Amino acid sequence: MKLIYLANIGLPTAWAHGIQIMKMCEAFAGQGLEVELVAPRRRKVRRENPFKFFGVKENFEIKFIPFLDLAPGHSGSLFFRLRLLSFFLVAKIYLMFQRYDILYTRDHAAGLFFKNFYLEVHSMPASIKSWHKKVWRKAQSLIVLTSFIRQELREAGIAGEKILVASDGVDLEKFDIPVFQQEARQKLSLPMDKKIILYAGSFYLRDWKGVDVLLEAAKYLSPDCLLVLVGGQENEIEKIKKNYPAGNILLFGRQPYQKIPLYLKAADILVLPNKKGESISEKYTSPLKLFEYMAAGRPIVASDLPTICEVLNENNSVLVVPNDPDALAGGIKKVLSDAGLSERISHQALFDVKNYTWDNRAKNIINFSNTKT
Repeated sequence: MKLIYLANIGLPTAWAHGIQIMKMCEAFAGQGLEVELVAPRRRKVRRENPFKFFGVKENFEIKFIPFLDLAPGHSGSLFFRLRLLSFFLVAKIYLMFQRYDILYTRDHAAGLFFKNFYLEVHSMPASIKSWHKKVWRKAQSLIVLTSFIRQELREAGIAGEKILVASDGVDLEKFDIPVFQQEARQKLSLPMDKKIILYAGSFYLRDWKGVDVLLEAAKYLSPDCLLVLVGGQENEIEKIKKNYPAGNILLFGRQPYQKIPLYLKAADILVLPNKKGESISEKYTSPLKLFEYMAAGRPIVASDLPTICEVLNENNSVLVVPNDPDALAGGIKKVLSDAGLSERISHQALFDVKNYTWDNRAKNIINFSNTKT
């Protein structure tokens, strides 16, 4: 059985969606499917091997197809729409000559060009249009990240039996690595005498990821604590240095994906400070970092938000009031002051995350889809 994954992204990319797509192709292939990832051939992307870039097995093929590679623009711009249109038109022509059993995608626009496809839905549009409903109804199955997306789809008139909730996942072998904390710090040249509070991911200052809340929380921590942020862009790092000149903050730019497990192992606490106030944070997100944190075996302090609490609870993390630097610092202090709590929630998170592997996710999707055919 052959699965074609249609993805309108430039590969390789440092953004999380690139990791997710590559890992799902690897996992589908691991379940015995013949997998081909079809993506646009873009000019301004890294010329690195995507398999090596992400540390993914070469158990599937990648086909780069030509398209109208215009200057990038925001999602409503003419250039963006022309790029999108050209990619799917070329993809449609290409697939007319290919044999496949499953067409899988994360792109809603694919539903305007194809029939008999499986669609992953990662968020809901701010304003649901008739074409959205048409695409959802055409899809053979809808794979969603959270129960909240499923509920909103049902409210839009989509039958619940064609919707599968499948949170994101993690590669346990990549993140549950046999490296002690001191060894990880030595390899990364991190201080041995500090309590390291670590955040790994995109910064997006003053956005829903809550990096600004975490930076404010640093003011409430003791001098022996060091806040380490990994994954920022140069302009974000410069902005933080200007606005938060405190000596207990250490910033790193984007790192190779294979290096992230070392950073997580070097930490005393891993932080997920997502903010309330936006639907993507409260109802739609299934952060890759959440599962990577759990697999790293380090205690997690996270915002008490509905979507986060579909995975985390009081047994495998410390949950705190979102948007509150004092509360976040309080959760960090609670873990640092209670070794028993730290060990207990770390072990439980590592046990729980075994249900969230990419292989399990792929298996669940295949089994669910087989019931619809």
